[in-house]
Amino acid sequence: MSTKIIENFEAMLTQGKDSPMLRFGLGQGYLQAGAPDKAIEHLSAAIGQKRDYSAAWKLLAKAYEQQGKLTEALQTYRDGIEVAQNHGDLQAAKEMTVFACRIEKQLAG
Repeated sequence: MSTKIIENFEAMLTQGKDSPMLRFGLGQGYLQAGAPDKAIEHLSAAIGQKRDYSAAWKLLAKAYEQQGKLTEALQTYRDGIEVAQNHGDLQAAKEMTVFACRIEKQLAG
């Protein structure tokens, strides 16, 4: 995702067009740009607006991983798995389970 797209999304946010999808897009863009702190800010906002947003949970955990915060990433995956299962998003739950297991192995390491 280019910096121009991030700028456009930020402009939309400034104009009051806040939404879970916009926040997810910003989080994804910042994560790809190597700015996990900004990604965490926007992905947390997306989840705050739409708690059952499985993709946002998964990306939020990845942002914590990118920061090296494995404990936070693991807890976020666990929370995301529960949300995804409760929402019937079984594919997202399976993916997050795999990522959570990898972190558990790293932490046990």
